[in-house]
Amino acid sequence: MRRLVVSSFVSLDGVVEGPMVWASPFFDGQNQAHALQALSCVDFFLLGRVTYEMFSARWPDLKGPYMDRINGMKKLVASTTLKSVGWNATLLDGDVAESLAALKRQPGGDILKYGVSQLDRTLLCAGLVDEYHLSIVPTRVGHGKRAFEDVGSISLDLAGTHRFDNGVVTLTYVPR
Repeated sequence: MRRLVVSSFVSLDGVVEGPMVWASPFFDGQNQAHALQALSCVDFFLLGRVTYEMFSARWPDLKGPYMDRINGMKKLVASTTLKSVGWNATLLDGDVAESLAALKRQPGGDILKYGVSQLDRTLLCAGLVDEYHLSIVPTRVGHGKRAFEDVGSISLDLAGTHRFDNGVVTLTYVPR
């Protein structure tokens, strides 16, 4: 069975919005190598509409081992408003939870979603999220969307930690 892993950068003050601006200085060689290794067991990249539109506008032009892996990966886009998608993506325009549950029952690699968003409410309610990888970045952003603000009440158990030399700590949580 596949797992669904949600991975997100989170600032010290809980912001998840706009990580390309404030987390990029911390995504150094050690963090990139760790992220690339994590992608080795991923078959699908899951995105909501907003993240898909933002990433697909920029990421296909970026090069390097990490970006080449992301760009070549099969993508699943959950949206009720998009009519078509590109960037090696398939549109999930029906019952997203049902589609993902069926995909999770199949053998194969993991499904990875970047960012904690409104889509997580659907995923958690359906019991589809297996792990959260929250990379706490040692910076204060001061404004923006906070982690889990779209999700509501959530209970997680700490399952692991990974510390990087630059002060970033990735906490692995599993839903209770």
